[in-house]
Amino acid sequence: MPAWQVIVWWHHCVFLWSTIEGQTRYSIPEELKQGSVVGNLAKDLGLVVSDLHRRKLRITSEAGKQYFSVDLRKGELLVTDRIDREELCEQRASCLLPLELVIDNPLQLHRVEIEILDTNDNPPSFLTKEKVVKIAELVNPGARFPLESAKDPDVGPNSVRSYLISRNDNFKLTVKTHKDGRKIPELVLEKPLDREKLPVHRLILTAVDGGDPVRSGTSEITVIILDNNDNAPQFERQVYEANVSEKSTAGTEILQVRATDADEGLNGEIEYSFAEQTIDLILSLFDINPSTGAIIVKGLLDHETNSVHRFDITAKDKGNPEMDGHCGVEIKVVDINDNIPEIIVTSLMTPVPENAAVGTVVALISAKDPDSDDNGMVTLSVSSQSPFRLKPSVSNHYSLVTSGPLDREQNDQYSVKISATDSGKPPLSSDRVIFVELLDVNDNPPVFSQPSFNIYIKENQVPGNILCSVSAADPDLGENAKISYSILDSRVQDVSVSSYVYMNSDNGSIYSMHSFDYEKVKVFQIQVQAKDQGSPSLSSNATVHVFILDQNDNAPSVIYPSSAAQGSLSHQRMPRSAKAGHLVTKVTAVDADSGHNAWISYRLAEATDASLFTVSLYTGEVRTKRAVSEQDDSSQRLLLEVKDDGEPLQSATVTVSILLEDGLQEPILDLRQKVSEPSKKTGRITLYLIVSLASVSVLSLVTFVILAVKCVRNSRSSGSCCVRRSDCDDYKNPNRNLQLQLNTDGPIKYVEVLGGDMLSQSQSFRSCMSPMSEYSDFTLIKPSSTSDFKEVISVLDASLPDSTWTFESQQVSTEKKYVQDT
Repeated sequence: MPAWQVIVWWHHCVFLWSTIEGQTRYSIPEELKQGSVVGNLAKDLGLVVSDLHRRKLRITSEAGKQYFSVDLRKGELLVTDRIDREELCEQRASCLLPLELVIDNPLQLHRVEIEILDTNDNPPSFLTKEKVVKIAELVNPGARFPLESAKDPDVGPNSVRSYLISRNDNFKLTVKTHKDGRKIPELVLEKPLDREKLPVHRLILTAVDGGDPVRSGTSEITVIILDNNDNAPQFERQVYEANVSEKSTAGTEILQVRATDADEGLNGEIEYSFAEQTIDLILSLFDINPSTGAIIVKGLLDHETNSVHRFDITAKDKGNPEMDGHCGVEIKVVDINDNIPEIIVTSLMTPVPENAAVGTVVALISAKDPDSDDNGMVTLSVSSQSPFRLKPSVSNHYSLVTSGPLDREQNDQYSVKISATDSGKPPLSSDRVIFVELLDVNDNPPVFSQPSFNIYIKENQVPGNILCSVSAADPDLGENAKISYSILDSRVQDVSVSSYVYMNSDNGSIYSMHSFDYEKVKVFQIQVQAKDQGSPSLSSNATVHVFILDQNDNAPSVIYPSSAAQGSLSHQRMPRSAKAGHLVTKVTAVDADSGHNAWISYRLAEATDASLFTVSLYTGEVRTKRAVSEQDDSSQRLLLEVKDDGEPLQSATVTVSILLEDGLQEPILDLRQKVSEPSKKTGRITLYLIVSLASVSVLSLVTFVILAVKCVRNSRSSGSCCVRRSDCDDYKNPNRNLQLQLNTDGPIKYVEVLGGDMLSQSQSFRSCMSPMSEYSDFTLIKPSSTSDFKEVISVLDASLPDSTWTFESQQVSTEKKYVQDT
């Protein structure tokens, strides 16, 4: 394009822009030099120039070819390719080139329209450079002969404005304006022709446009003067119009042109054909019956390619010379809904954070349908099953936004089905699936495989053994699912739990730091924590119950007789008048272990006279098997063995020396005498015992009723009664019971407190007092070790010198399985 034309357009256009219904429009002339500035997008759209590169500003064009680019440093819209208006818009009055401006972070869409203004860069031209017109010599002045119209790709004032013909004596030129605006030149005969004077007339037809400067094109008209046949065919109408569906198949008749000729014979026979200047496209789409003038469909019609077809028909007679007539034909192709809507994804933001707020823009989507009117009106919809919806934007553009919460752990990717449906009858539709991936965020804490863990370990094990491995799972991904384990600080017997155990932070394995002593620590708890590596990190806790299982590492310890317990010989006296079953003494021992390991049995290992004495297996009572005779030695020596039920078995021995004396009275006589003459102190003791027994009995009865009610309720809800079963073991926790028993059948009166829990370390103690004892108070203390029992007995012996104390372990069950009572 010449430089002076560009300067003229700059003076007239000055690159106008305006915003219409949210759209920005610029007007530029065609053929603008590459690199020319169209406008400043940043300024006109209110954008910050420094943010354009970060926000990835980009443009797309529906034309398919990119004619423009954006200078991100200045925010200016530049021309990058040659723009030919005639190539883009042909001869349409308005030529708009739509652009879509997409900006990320946040996602925005701006629609920009570039109006391409026509420049007079094309001269008018004729399809044929030479036209032959045959005119009979007898034609009267005033006859009109249509000539070929010139074509000019430009529009508006730059199109064909007028026609001129070279100077001559017989013809003049008139211009007829068609209703669609086309100008058709006609050759008018002014003076009669004389073939004998001038048989051929050569004229120059010039077409002139209205541009500045004016451009023109020429065609040579050769007029041949014919003799005789003096009537040309005449059409009934100058222009024939018809509509045809683009769905019409080959052979469909559209319309019929009709012409008449006043001549007779061959001069009046008419034959129809397309005019000489008819383009190839018309010839490929339509055909004409030369005899009837019927125009039929020949090829495939497409409303979207050409909605109107215009051409000329010629009617010639068979005279000599031939005479012809002309008419115009205008065929409109009626649109049918034959194009499926197209879904265009302009921009897609993926992956989307799973904690994205409702209304977050995920993608920009548009729809296109080349059909016209209702057939081209497209509506988009999205599947209601996905947490997304479509938000209408400008023109046929939509924003795909979130409509509900997202959860990557349930769906890490969504297949969003978008449907486009036009308004035709019947409507056509198309689908497109958009895959939206979700970005994980740390929204799930680690979860342990179970809320609590039970560990059972034997005492005296070597330190460093693995005790247990806990595990937790996190449904998140990456660092958000990477778990580290730790032990929360707590104390066991005023000592930090970290001194007992160590935990591997990577796999959750717990190791012992030293060996455990059941007699010191029976059970303790560890609070473990699983923490992920997300930001911010999330954590959860679980409780690990460590149960120490007892081993038989303590031998029984004799606590009565006290002298035997201290390692010396125990001396006992017995009257020679003792009968069979006489209680000589009672050996009491305790074992610091628990369960079977603490079940104590007594056996007479050696005796001076084994036929005289026997020992109870479980109580340790030494009684006479027969009455004492005069032949029995006055000094009897007994060796008793005390052993537990553990593995390996542990045992102890005690030696008792018994002196048989004459004159020693039976305690039963003294007891009866004492009973017949009760003292005030004895009466008080009896009263205290009765009150104590009554109180304990009432308390036991209330406790039993409460436990029974709870058992019934629990059995209805969980199907089990008073027994809690662990997930990790087959052990049971037996119930405890307490029983007080007053024994009065013998020379010794005593109170027994029996522990019903065979697995507990607590023992059953029996307090035995002679009837003559002046002391009525006694204390039972639960032992924690053998040394404690020895101290208790020494205190009791010092306070109650006249009393006899025995302690015994009661066997309740022969079941071998046991667990630590917590």
